[in-house]
Amino acid sequence: MRGWERRRERSHLEIIGRMILRSQQPARTDETLRDATGSAGIATLPLVWHLLDAFNGVVGVQSDAVLFYHHDLKDLPMSERRYSLDRFLEKTRDKDLNQGLFELESDRMLDINLSGEVWTKMGSMIAYTGNVKFEREGILSQGLGNLLKKAVSGEGTALTKVSGKGSVFCADSGKKITILELQNEAICVNGNDLLAFEMSLNYNIKMMKKMTAMLAGGLFNIRLEGTGMVAITSHYDPITLPVTPHQPVVTDPNATVLWSGQLEPQLKTDVQFKTMLGRGSGESLQFLFQGHGFVVVQPYEEVVFQNQS
Repeated sequence: MRGWERRRERSHLEIIGRMILRSQQPARTDETLRDATGSAGIATLPLVWHLLDAFNGVVGVQSDAVLFYHHDLKDLPMSERRYSLDRFLEKTRDKDLNQGLFELESDRMLDINLSGEVWTKMGSMIAYTGNVKFEREGILSQGLGNLLKKAVSGEGTALTKVSGKGSVFCADSGKKITILELQNEAICVNGNDLLAFEMSLNYNIKMMKKMTAMLAGGLFNIRLEGTGMVAITSHYDPITLPVTPHQPVVTDPNATVLWSGQLEPQLKTDVQFKTMLGRGSGESLQFLFQGHGFVVVQPYEEVVFQNQS
């Protein structure tokens, strides 16, 4: 390093040193410093570190003296580097959260601590450990009525029975997952937004009375009733709207996630001449909720073609 470069760096470091001595902020610990910078040091102040970062240096405070230690990051051990493989593995490893049957590994990944049987959405399993068996729902497991509904709908409401002992990880197109615990309660879930639920819950595929609902992607939904855990999915954060006799709620079927079991949505049509010509708003088919209850919607219109499977 040339003489003028040393003098310039020394000048900058002296200024920073004076800032440290005047500062009343508590110093960081070694571990906090390493986590934030990927470098090793004694201690540093939050404000001063950002200035020192430009010099690729680490500051240590010892009584009223200021000591500087300069490192070249490439000379650090792999375990000390911010983007090392060890750091990545530690950050992303599976953690036992002791939360029961359903755990959220992240807001988009469900961990089922299996010891028995559960229902999952077919195709939602992304990984598993242990002795686990997967069995598609039996043709007559829910009676001839449900068989007919599924044959007509062709939508992604097929279920898989998962049995055994182990950990089963489920996800659905990166959608956000919410876990609900029903206590002798009933909800209706859009068939595409149901991820998993306990065997203790009774389920029934519900069909809209008007066949024109098929055009809105909301012809079928699943009613869950009883006591147990259920995992639902949504695009981004959902919002709950209360329904009262004096304040009905109208929703887009493609944005409707679930509603309370006592509500029966009616199909509301707004077909005008412009709609027939293809110049309408695209919201001509709607769900109308009346009575006492709630409805949950997502900030996303998820179009599911009824014959995709």
